[in-house]
Amino acid sequence: MWKRRKRVRPVAPVPLELCDLCALAFPADEAVSGYVADSSAVHPTQDWCDGMRLVTACGEAHFAAVQEQYRHRPFVQEELWAAKIDRALSGGTPVLTLVQLGCRTGLHEPEIRRAIAWHNAHLPPDTGP
Repeated sequence: MWKRRKRVRPVAPVPLELCDLCALAFPADEAVSGYVADSSAVHPTQDWCDGMRLVTACGEAHFAAVQEQYRHRPFVQEELWAAKIDRALSGGTPVLTLVQLGCRTGLHEPEIRRAIAWHNAHLPPDTGP
């Protein structure tokens, strides 16, 4: 009369990673990961990770290709400083002076001024209304 349904056993989800070169999704336990120098990378909470980007690849060959791409990208100190300043200004209490900004970023006033100049020179063009 009534058909019995077969019990479906839940399958544990497999954590996936995404290759930074080919965008292939693959199991996380097969990932090849490491850090590359990148002046645009700042960690949200760990200052000691600033300037290093964690990259993940689906294999050794793709990891080597990603490393090679970053090896040819210039490391611009002012870009890193600008990112540190952005992080300091984005969270917590407001910064009112260059001295306070220096305390939060670990930068000196000349470095802060160079970072601001670099940032302003790399703003997207104003498209206007």
